[in-house]
Amino acid sequence: MASNLHGAARRRRWGATAVALGPVLALLAVAAPAPARSAPTDLSPTGACAQGPAPAARPSRAVAGLIGQYGEAGAVRDVSEVCGTLVLTGPGFESARLTPLGGRRYRATDTAGRSVVAAFDDGAVSLDENRLQKHDFGAETQARIRAEVHADAGGLRAAALAASPPTEPPPRRASDLVSLPALDPSIRLHTLYAGTDNFMGVRIYERAGAYLQRPAAEALVRVSAALKGRGLGLLVTDAYRPWFATKMFWDATPLADHNFVADPAQGSRHNRGCAVDLTLYDLKTGRPVEMTGRIDEMSTRSAADFKGGTSRQRWYRDRLRAEMERQGFTVYPDEWWHFDYKDWSDYGIGVATYTALASGAAR
Repeated sequence: MASNLHGAARRRRWGATAVALGPVLALLAVAAPAPARSAPTDLSPTGACAQGPAPAARPSRAVAGLIGQYGEAGAVRDVSEVCGTLVLTGPGFESARLTPLGGRRYRATDTAGRSVVAAFDDGAVSLDENRLQKHDFGAETQARIRAEVHADAGGLRAAALAASPPTEPPPRRASDLVSLPALDPSIRLHTLYAGTDNFMGVRIYERAGAYLQRPAAEALVRVSAALKGRGLGLLVTDAYRPWFATKMFWDATPLADHNFVADPAQGSRHNRGCAVDLTLYDLKTGRPVEMTGRIDEMSTRSAADFKGGTSRQRWYRDRLRAEMERQGFTVYPDEWWHFDYKDWSDYGIGVATYTALASGAAR
Protein backbone atom coordinates (compact mmCIF):
# COMPACT_ATOMS: atom_id res chain seq x y z
CA MET A 1 0.00 0.00 0.00
CA ALA A 2 2.88 2.39 0.81
CA SER A 3 4.18 1.79 -2.71
CA ASN A 4 0.77 2.64 -4.12
CA LEU A 5 0.64 5.88 -2.11
CA HIS A 6 4.08 6.94 -3.29
CA GLY A 7 3.09 6.14 -6.87
CA ALA A 8 -0.09 8.20 -6.55
CA ALA A 9 1.91 11.12 -5.16
CA ARG A 10 4.36 10.94 -8.03
CA ARG A 11 1.51 10.90 -10.56
CA ARG A 12 -0.10 13.97 -8.89
CA ARG A 13 3.23 15.85 -9.01
CA TRP A 14 3.79 14.94 -12.70
CA GLY A 15 0.23 15.93 -13.54
CA ALA A 16 0.76 19.35 -11.94
CA THR A 17 4.09 19.76 -13.77
CA ALA A 18 2.52 18.82 -17.10
CA VAL A 19 -0.25 21.39 -16.61
CA ALA A 20 2.36 24.04 -15.80
CA LEU A 21 4.52 23.16 -18.81
CA GLY A 22 1.59 22.85 -21.22
CA PRO A 23 1.71 26.45 -22.53
CA VAL A 24 5.51 26.31 -22.86
CA LEU A 25 5.39 23.06 -24.83
CA ALA A 26 2.68 24.49 -27.07
CA LEU A 27 4.84 27.56 -27.81
CA LEU A 28 7.84 25.38 -28.59
CA ALA A 29 5.75 23.29 -31.00
CA VAL A 30 4.65 26.42 -32.87
CA ALA A 31 8.15 27.90 -32.97
CA ALA A 32 9.87 24.69 -34.08
CA PRO A 33 10.93 24.89 -37.73
CA ALA A 34 9.18 22.61 -40.21
CA PRO A 35 11.26 19.74 -41.54
CA ALA A 36 13.41 20.91 -44.45
CA ARG A 37 11.94 20.11 -47.83
CA SER A 38 14.37 17.83 -49.58
CA ALA A 39 15.62 18.98 -52.95
CA PRO A 40 15.25 16.58 -55.88
CA THR A 41 18.32 14.38 -56.19
CA ASP A 42 17.79 13.36 -59.83
CA LEU A 43 18.00 16.50 -61.93
CA SER A 44 17.94 14.75 -65.29
CA PRO A 45 14.86 15.67 -67.35
CA THR A 46 13.99 11.97 -67.54
CA GLY A 47 14.21 11.42 -63.79
CA ALA A 48 11.30 10.09 -61.78
CA CYS A 49 10.33 13.56 -60.52
CA ALA A 50 9.79 14.71 -64.11
CA GLN A 51 7.61 11.77 -65.17
CA GLY A 52 4.52 12.19 -63.00
CA PRO A 53 0.93 11.50 -64.07
CA ALA A 54 0.17 15.23 -64.35
CA PRO A 55 2.15 18.20 -65.66
CA ALA A 56 4.37 20.08 -63.22
CA ALA A 57 3.43 23.56 -62.08
CA ARG A 58 4.63 26.51 -64.11
CA PRO A 59 7.80 28.12 -62.74
CA SER A 60 7.54 31.66 -61.42
CA ARG A 61 7.84 34.49 -63.92
CA ALA A 62 11.24 35.43 -62.49
CA VAL A 63 12.56 31.89 -62.91
CA ALA A 64 10.98 31.45 -66.35
CA GLY A 65 12.78 34.58 -67.54
CA LEU A 66 16.15 32.93 -66.89
CA ILE A 67 15.40 29.75 -68.85
CA GLY A 68 16.94 29.69 -72.30
CA GLN A 69 20.08 29.31 -74.36
CA TYR A 70 23.24 31.34 -73.73
CA GLY A 71 26.46 31.63 -75.72
CA GLU A 72 27.25 31.12 -79.38
CA ALA A 73 26.37 28.22 -81.66
CA GLY A 74 28.58 25.25 -80.96
CA ALA A 75 29.17 26.24 -77.33
CA VAL A 76 25.66 26.82 -76.01
CA ARG A 77 24.77 26.60 -72.33
CA ASP A 78 21.16 25.69 -71.64
CA VAL A 79 19.43 26.92 -68.50
CA SER A 80 16.40 24.74 -67.83
CA GLU A 81 14.03 23.89 -64.99
CA VAL A 82 13.76 20.38 -63.54
CA CYS A 83 11.25 19.77 -60.75
CA GLY A 84 11.41 23.37 -59.54
CA THR A 85 15.20 23.62 -59.69
CA LEU A 86 17.20 25.60 -62.25
CA VAL A 87 19.81 23.48 -64.01
CA LEU A 88 22.80 24.43 -66.20
CA THR A 89 23.92 22.13 -69.03
CA GLY A 90 26.51 22.63 -71.76
CA PRO A 91 30.29 22.74 -72.17
CA GLY A 92 31.74 22.33 -68.68
CA PHE A 93 28.39 21.59 -66.99
CA GLU A 94 26.21 18.48 -66.81
CA SER A 95 22.81 19.02 -65.19
CA ALA A 96 24.47 21.32 -62.67
CA ARG A 97 22.12 22.58 -59.96
CA LEU A 98 21.91 26.39 -59.78
CA THR A 99 21.79 27.17 -56.05
CA PRO A 100 20.36 30.65 -55.28
CA LEU A 101 22.76 33.15 -53.69
CA GLY A 102 20.34 36.09 -53.71
CA GLY A 103 19.02 38.36 -56.40
CA ARG A 104 19.78 36.80 -59.76
CA ARG A 105 23.03 35.18 -58.64
CA TYR A 106 23.44 31.41 -58.38
CA ARG A 107 26.19 28.95 -57.66
CA ALA A 108 26.93 25.88 -59.79
CA THR A 109 29.58 23.18 -59.82
CA ASP A 110 31.25 22.45 -63.15
CA THR A 111 32.36 19.02 -64.38
CA ALA A 112 35.81 19.59 -62.88
CA GLY A 113 34.25 20.09 -59.43
CA ARG A 114 34.91 23.83 -59.30
CA SER A 115 32.39 26.28 -57.87
CA VAL A 116 31.19 28.85 -60.41
CA VAL A 117 28.97 31.90 -59.83
CA ALA A 118 26.26 32.43 -62.46
CA ALA A 119 25.06 36.04 -62.46
CA PHE A 120 22.11 36.86 -64.70
CA ASP A 121 21.38 40.31 -66.06
CA ASP A 122 19.19 41.54 -68.89
CA GLY A 123 19.68 39.09 -71.74
CA ALA A 124 22.90 37.47 -70.54
CA VAL A 125 24.57 35.33 -67.89
CA SER A 126 28.10 35.70 -66.54
CA LEU A 127 29.80 32.48 -65.46
CA ASP A 128 32.45 34.04 -63.25
CA GLU A 129 34.11 36.37 -65.79
CA ASN A 130 32.69 34.70 -68.92
CA ARG A 131 29.66 36.69 -70.13
CA LEU A 132 27.30 34.82 -72.46
CA GLN A 133 24.53 36.47 -74.44
CA LYS A 134 21.06 34.91 -74.46
CA HIS A 135 19.88 33.83 -77.93
CA ASP A 136 16.73 32.72 -79.69
CA PHE A 137 18.57 30.84 -82.42
CA GLY A 138 15.38 29.76 -84.15
CA ALA A 139 14.16 33.35 -84.51
CA GLU A 140 17.57 34.44 -85.81
CA THR A 141 17.61 31.71 -88.47
CA GLN A 142 14.02 32.53 -89.45
CA ALA A 143 14.87 36.20 -89.90
CA ARG A 144 17.71 35.33 -92.29
CA ILE A 145 15.51 32.98 -94.33
CA ARG A 146 12.68 35.48 -94.55
CA ALA A 147 15.02 38.21 -95.77
CA GLU A 148 16.22 35.96 -98.60
CA VAL A 149 12.73 34.74 -99.51
CA HIS A 150 11.19 38.20 -99.54
CA ALA A 151 13.89 39.38 -101.92
CA ASP A 152 12.40 37.13 -104.64
CA ALA A 153 9.38 35.23 -103.36
CA GLY A 154 7.76 35.16 -106.81
CA GLY A 155 10.84 33.70 -108.44
CA LEU A 156 11.14 31.04 -105.74
CA ARG A 157 7.52 29.95 -106.27
CA ALA A 158 7.74 30.02 -110.07
CA ALA A 159 10.85 27.81 -110.04
CA ALA A 160 9.17 25.28 -107.73
CA LEU A 161 5.98 25.13 -109.80
CA ALA A 162 8.00 24.66 -113.00
CA ALA A 163 9.97 21.75 -111.53
CA SER A 164 8.83 18.13 -111.49
CA PRO A 165 8.95 15.58 -108.68
CA PRO A 166 11.25 12.56 -109.02
CA THR A 167 10.08 9.55 -111.00
CA GLU A 168 9.20 6.57 -108.80
CA PRO A 169 7.79 3.05 -109.29
CA PRO A 170 3.98 2.83 -109.07
CA PRO A 171 2.81 3.17 -105.44
CA ARG A 172 1.56 0.08 -103.63
CA ARG A 173 -1.56 1.93 -102.49
CA ALA A 174 -3.78 4.46 -104.22
CA SER A 175 -4.02 7.85 -102.56
CA ASP A 176 -7.07 8.34 -100.32
CA LEU A 177 -6.54 11.70 -98.63
CA VAL A 178 -9.23 12.68 -96.14
CA SER A 179 -9.85 15.89 -94.22
CA LEU A 180 -8.92 15.57 -90.55
CA PRO A 181 -11.68 17.83 -89.15
CA ALA A 182 -14.24 15.86 -91.17
CA LEU A 183 -13.29 12.74 -89.19
CA ASP A 184 -12.94 14.47 -85.82
CA PRO A 185 -14.20 18.05 -85.37
CA SER A 186 -12.20 18.38 -82.14
CA ILE A 187 -8.98 18.31 -84.19
CA ARG A 188 -8.27 21.99 -84.67
CA LEU A 189 -6.32 23.51 -87.55
CA HIS A 190 -3.86 26.36 -87.77
CA THR A 191 -2.50 25.86 -91.28
CA LEU A 192 0.80 27.73 -91.07
CA TYR A 193 1.49 27.65 -94.80
CA ALA A 194 -1.91 29.09 -95.73
CA GLY A 195 -0.76 32.36 -94.15
CA THR A 196 2.49 34.14 -93.38
CA ASP A 197 2.99 32.79 -89.84
CA ASN A 198 5.68 30.32 -90.92
CA PHE A 199 9.47 30.20 -91.20
CA MET A 200 9.41 31.64 -94.74
CA GLY A 201 7.02 34.47 -93.94
CA VAL A 202 5.02 34.04 -97.18
CA ARG A 203 1.83 32.25 -98.10
CA ILE A 204 2.49 28.83 -99.66
CA TYR A 205 -0.95 27.19 -99.83
CA GLU A 206 -3.90 28.90 -101.49
CA ARG A 207 -6.28 27.83 -98.72
CA ALA A 208 -6.30 26.24 -95.27
CA GLY A 209 -6.84 22.54 -94.66
CA ALA A 210 -5.27 19.34 -93.35
CA TYR A 211 -5.38 15.99 -95.13
CA LEU A 212 -3.86 12.58 -94.43
CA GLN A 213 -4.12 9.16 -96.06
CA ARG A 214 -7.12 7.44 -94.51
CA PRO A 215 -5.25 4.90 -92.31
CA ALA A 216 -3.04 7.67 -90.91
CA ALA A 217 -6.05 9.94 -90.39
CA GLU A 218 -7.97 7.23 -88.54
CA ALA A 219 -4.93 6.57 -86.35
CA LEU A 220 -4.77 10.28 -85.52
CA VAL A 221 -8.44 10.21 -84.50
CA ARG A 222 -7.55 7.46 -82.01
CA VAL A 223 -4.77 9.65 -80.62
CA SER A 224 -7.26 12.48 -80.24
CA ALA A 225 -9.69 10.23 -78.35
CA ALA A 226 -6.97 9.06 -75.95
CA LEU A 227 -5.85 12.62 -75.18
CA LYS A 228 -9.35 13.87 -74.44
CA GLY A 229 -9.22 11.93 -71.17
CA ARG A 230 -6.38 14.23 -70.14
CA GLY A 231 -8.29 17.36 -71.17
CA LEU A 232 -6.15 17.81 -74.28
CA GLY A 233 -6.87 18.21 -77.97
CA LEU A 234 -4.79 18.11 -81.14
CA LEU A 235 -3.84 21.27 -83.04
CA VAL A 236 -2.57 20.46 -86.54
CA THR A 237 -0.40 22.94 -88.41
CA ASP A 238 0.40 20.87 -91.51
CA ALA A 239 -0.23 17.40 -92.93
CA TYR A 240 -0.29 16.52 -96.64
CA ARG A 241 2.02 18.92 -98.50
CA PRO A 242 2.12 19.33 -102.30
CA TRP A 243 5.57 18.60 -103.73
CA PHE A 244 6.14 22.14 -104.99
CA ALA A 245 6.07 23.40 -101.38
CA THR A 246 8.83 20.95 -100.42
CA LYS A 247 10.88 22.29 -103.32
CA MET A 248 10.35 25.88 -102.11
CA PHE A 249 11.37 24.98 -98.55
CA TRP A 250 14.56 23.25 -99.69
CA ASP A 251 15.61 26.08 -101.97
CA ALA A 252 14.96 28.74 -99.32
CA THR A 253 16.67 27.02 -96.38
CA PRO A 254 20.42 27.41 -95.73
CA LEU A 255 22.47 24.26 -96.22
CA ALA A 256 23.33 24.14 -92.50
CA ASP A 257 19.61 23.80 -91.68
CA HIS A 258 18.64 21.27 -94.37
CA ASN A 259 17.97 18.72 -91.62
CA PHE A 260 14.73 20.64 -90.99
CA VAL A 261 13.42 20.29 -94.56
CA ALA A 262 13.01 17.33 -96.90
CA ASP A 263 15.04 16.84 -100.06
CA PRO A 264 12.66 17.30 -103.01
CA ALA A 265 14.78 14.84 -105.00
CA GLN A 266 13.51 12.15 -102.63
CA GLY A 267 10.07 13.55 -101.90
CA SER A 268 8.86 13.93 -98.33
CA ARG A 269 6.51 11.93 -96.16
CA HIS A 270 4.33 15.02 -96.07
CA ASN A 271 4.12 14.76 -99.88
CA ARG A 272 2.80 11.21 -99.47
CA GLY A 273 0.09 12.27 -97.02
CA CYS A 274 1.62 10.32 -94.14
CA ALA A 275 3.26 13.03 -92.05
CA VAL A 276 1.65 15.50 -89.69
CA ASP A 277 2.92 18.54 -87.80
CA LEU A 278 0.95 19.15 -84.62
CA THR A 279 0.86 20.19 -81.00
CA LEU A 280 -1.61 20.07 -78.11
CA TYR A 281 -4.25 22.48 -76.88
CA ASP A 282 -6.20 22.71 -73.63
CA LEU A 283 -9.81 21.61 -74.21
CA LYS A 284 -11.09 23.94 -71.47
CA THR A 285 -9.34 27.12 -72.54
CA GLY A 286 -8.79 26.40 -76.21
CA ARG A 287 -5.22 27.67 -75.88
CA PRO A 288 -2.20 25.75 -77.20
CA VAL A 289 0.02 24.32 -74.48
CA GLU A 290 3.57 25.59 -74.22
CA MET A 291 6.25 23.26 -75.56
CA THR A 292 10.06 23.33 -75.40
CA GLY A 293 10.22 25.26 -78.68
CA ARG A 294 8.00 26.63 -81.43
CA ILE A 295 6.69 24.64 -84.37
CA ASP A 296 8.79 25.44 -87.46
CA GLU A 297 11.72 26.53 -85.26
CA MET A 298 15.14 25.68 -86.69
CA SER A 299 17.22 25.21 -83.56
CA THR A 300 18.36 22.54 -81.13
CA ARG A 301 15.28 23.30 -79.00
CA SER A 302 13.24 21.52 -81.66
CA ALA A 303 14.84 18.13 -81.04
CA ALA A 304 12.42 15.48 -79.83
CA ASP A 305 14.70 14.71 -76.88
CA PHE A 306 15.83 18.29 -76.09
CA LYS A 307 16.55 18.41 -72.37
CA GLY A 308 15.99 22.14 -71.87
CA GLY A 309 12.87 24.16 -71.21
CA THR A 310 10.66 23.40 -68.22
CA SER A 311 9.39 20.18 -66.66
CA ARG A 312 5.88 21.17 -67.71
CA GLN A 313 6.85 21.73 -71.35
CA ARG A 314 8.70 18.41 -71.55
CA TRP A 315 5.78 16.60 -69.90
CA TYR A 316 3.35 17.79 -72.59
CA ARG A 317 5.83 17.09 -75.40
CA ASP A 318 6.46 13.56 -74.14
CA ARG A 319 2.75 12.82 -73.65
CA LEU A 320 2.08 13.79 -77.26
CA ARG A 321 4.89 11.56 -78.47
CA ALA A 322 3.77 8.59 -76.36
CA GLU A 323 0.20 8.70 -77.68
CA MET A 324 1.34 9.15 -81.28
CA GLU A 325 3.73 6.21 -81.04
CA ARG A 326 0.97 3.98 -79.66
CA GLN A 327 -0.95 4.51 -82.91
CA GLY A 328 1.86 3.78 -85.36
CA PHE A 329 3.52 7.20 -85.73
CA THR A 330 7.24 7.89 -85.32
CA VAL A 331 8.63 11.26 -84.29
CA TYR A 332 11.24 12.92 -86.50
CA PRO A 333 14.28 13.28 -84.18
CA ASP A 334 15.00 16.92 -85.08
CA GLU A 335 11.38 18.12 -84.77
CA TRP A 336 9.25 17.29 -81.74
CA TRP A 337 6.07 18.25 -83.66
CA HIS A 338 6.65 16.09 -86.80
CA PHE A 339 5.30 12.53 -86.91
CA ASP A 340 5.44 10.00 -89.76
CA TYR A 341 2.88 7.24 -90.15
CA LYS A 342 4.22 3.70 -90.46
CA ASP A 343 2.91 3.00 -94.00
CA TRP A 344 4.28 6.14 -95.66
CA SER A 345 6.38 4.21 -98.20
CA ASP A 346 3.24 2.65 -99.71
CA TYR A 347 2.11 5.96 -101.18
CA GLY A 348 3.34 8.09 -104.04
CA ILE A 349 4.44 11.72 -104.04
CA GLY A 350 1.43 14.04 -104.31
CA VAL A 351 1.12 17.22 -106.34
CA ALA A 352 -2.58 17.99 -105.79
CA THR A 353 -3.32 21.50 -104.53
CA TYR A 354 -5.49 22.25 -101.53
CA THR A 355 -8.08 23.77 -103.84
CA ALA A 356 -8.31 20.51 -105.81
CA LEU A 357 -8.62 18.49 -102.59
CA ALA A 358 -11.32 20.76 -101.17
CA SER A 359 -13.37 20.54 -104.37
CA GLY A 360 -13.07 16.77 -104.56
CA ALA A 361 -11.19 16.95 -107.84
CA ALA A 362 -8.24 15.10 -106.29
CA ARG A 363 -7.64 12.54 -103.57
